[in-house]
Amino acid sequence: MIRTRAIGTGSYVPHRVVTNEEIARPLGLAPDQIYRLTGIRERHWAADHEASSDMAIEAGRQALLAAGCEASAIEAVIVSTTSPDAVFPSTACYVQRGLGCKRVGAFDVSASCSGFLYGLSMAQAMIESGQIRTCLVAASEVKSRFLDPKDGATAMLFGDGAGALVLRGEEDRSLEMRGILGIRLRADGSRHELIRVQAGGSRKPSSQATVERHEHTLRMQGASLYRAAIRRIEQAVQDILKEFGVDLREVKQVVLHQANGRILAQIADRLAIPQDRLSSVIERYGNTSSASVPIALDAAVRGGAIAPGDLVLMGSFGGGLTWATGLVRW
Repeated sequence: MIRTRAIGTGSYVPHRVVTNEEIARPLGLAPDQIYRLTGIRERHWAADHEASSDMAIEAGRQALLAAGCEASAIEAVIVSTTSPDAVFPSTACYVQRGLGCKRVGAFDVSASCSGFLYGLSMAQAMIESGQIRTCLVAASEVKSRFLDPKDGATAMLFGDGAGALVLRGEEDRSLEMRGILGIRLRADGSRHELIRVQAGGSRKPSSQATVERHEHTLRMQGASLYRAAIRRIEQAVQDILKEFGVDLREVKQVVLHQANGRILAQIADRLAIPQDRLSSVIERYGNTSSASVPIALDAAVRGGAIAPGDLVLMGSFGGGLTWATGLVRW
């Protein structure tokens, strides 16, 4: 059978480092308070000339290099972002051009922080149905441009960055069945108000009034989202492990959305995930939305925490509400 395998990972964060000292001043907080609340010491913000596609291109180059794959071999480009370069064309089209891929399919996925796993699911379906053989999936976010520096619920959390994965369809006759075992996607649109940008779409177009009311900034109901994230991810992880008959002790690395250090700690405690098996880059990069899972995945692969044959569990949660899990044998 055809199995979708990850053959290369990559990531990129902007050069500008934003410390808690810089974030704390407009909020009237001490820097150590931010760390206690979030587990974040610093994050990276894009330069004025950097857009989401620029970062996705850099992450994509790293992934192609790691895969030993030429851009000309890519048969589809999928980009997860909720901070696109423009309303249209898609950010994926900019990435396709920037990487020098052929005139292949390129499109965006918008599923907030769950977008990377949504994109992986689309790529898996395309590969295993025979439409394509090799695909680049990237997630790239410039959340810093949607923040109100005086909003304590969001200003301290978000950073910018991109991560990418090269996937290839390969015949697999091994008993281990390496590759993507399964990805499960979920959503609950009745909770859409928990995290959103109110204006700028067709429901509430941009106007002088929306700008003056700061309706183009990210708003979040932190406490409610915190509780929902923990419940949904805990249940989703249990469900996918049960579906595939896997004991959590068999999983070599758990890569979850890097939303908040306290959320990661709570989920790890509830599921009894050992600290050395939980990927965490939250302290250095903050919450990079849908890019956080591929950035953390790339760090784990390059750091030697994930090796061929290892079981890897991924999970994410974000606006929509959306959440997703994935099980992969590397």
